Amino acid sequence: MVPAQVLPEGSTLPPRVTDRVVVAFAPWMVAGSSCYVLYQVDGVPEGVAPFFSSPTVYVSIAVLAGAVWAATAAAGLPTDRWRLPSVPGVVGLVGGIAAIAAIGWALAFGTGTREGLTLAWPSAGLVITVVLAAVVWGGLRRIVPETRITGGVGALAVFGHTLDGVSTAVGIDVLGFGEQSPVSRAIITFAADLPTAPVLGAAWLFILVKLVLAAVVVVLMSGYVREEPAEGYLLLGAVAAVGLGPGAHNLLLFTIASP
Repeated sequence: MVPAQVLPEGSTLPPRVTDRVVVAFAPWMVAGSSCYVLYQVDGVPEGVAPFFSSPTVYVSIAVLAGAVWAATAAAGLPTDRWRLPSVPGVVGLVGGIAAIAAIGWALAFGTGTREGLTLAWPSAGLVITVVLAAVVWGGLRRIVPETRITGGVGALAVFGHTLDGVSTAVGIDVLGFGEQSPVSRAIITFAADLPTAPVLGAAWLFILVKLVLAAVVVVLMSGYVREEPAEGYLLLGAVAAVGLGPGAHNLLLFTIASP
């Protein structure tokens, strides 16, 4: 029998990390991206605008999300279920409220501008993302069964990077936006010079690269998640954030500020 762990007086165990806990941070990622969109379109009062700039807004959102996580963990709530009261349930609920508030603020601002809202193509991009991510995630689980251990975090990583790729394609090939990242821009420029460009556009290769990279990362991370679940889930969650944040930012920006 393994002896019970005796903690020094006044000390506590660190918060337990599960796949549900990490997935619960997804709304916070969307909230941060949405607040940054408001900054880009001058949708916030000048006095508080610096708090919505990058990277300040992401640091602030991360601190708030961490505080909610720490508070729920300190309260001893369970971490392996969504039903309230639980750590994932509370973290996801509060993050969802923050995301809805930021998105609603942005949509209200966009409605009041001369251009109004552009809903059709961003909505189509979201639908395409859901379908593509479901196909890739389902195929990945079937072809490489070990990836199932990544759970919701693996699915979130695939979805986030699919959203980033599809939203970028919508912005460039349909709505006339540009790409800021040098690496992404190089891929898109290369595809624009291919014979497929008149039919498939310039960003199809970027979508493919994002899908392949997401799948490869999930496969490579599966063993790490098995050996070190807490660290593996957190690292894979960071990978998911790199896709979900920019993807959510793109869709909201295209909705309220299309050229």
